[in-house]
Amino acid sequence: MSSLQINTLNDAQAKQALEHCCAAPNWVAGMVKAMPFKSKEHLFQSAQSVWDNLTESDYLAAFEGHPQIGDLSTLSKKYAATAQKAGHEQSGMSKANEAVLTKMVDLNKEYLNKFGFIFIVCASGKTAEQMLELIEQRIHNTRSTELNIAAGEQAKITKIRLESLL
Repeated sequence: MSSLQINTLNDAQAKQALEHCCAAPNWVAGMVKAMPFKSKEHLFQSAQSVWDNLTESDYLAAFEGHPQIGDLSTLSKKYAATAQKAGHEQSGMSKANEAVLTKMVDLNKEYLNKFGFIFIVCASGKTAEQMLELIEQRIHNTRSTELNIAAGEQAKITKIRLESLL
């Protein structure tokens, strides 16, 4: 849908469309409040501005809308709203060998235990090996550093998903 077409949606329809881009309720509410959008650029600027003014709890709510990288089996259950998008975004994992997948699953568990949220990366265009390398690097960060990185990755994912609405 075009940026103008999103402006023709009522609040409930806009909310539903935006939830497919980011699961954080306060982000969705902020975006609905920012409507109408003058242009595609205004839509993207609003998305970033609303995101930048959120808190840790909002980031964690957004992260909850994602399956763990490499755990595509959870897509159809918990993540029905974003399953198709996440499956496509994580297509690099579908080509991974067993050793890479096993290591990714193990590191995902370690990451979740250490930080209290799942590993978030903008997976579009990345191979399984690249995502594995990223989690191996990032698992040594502090929670604060990692939360900021994950929030930045979420913003990238949200922008890609907004583009798919246009």
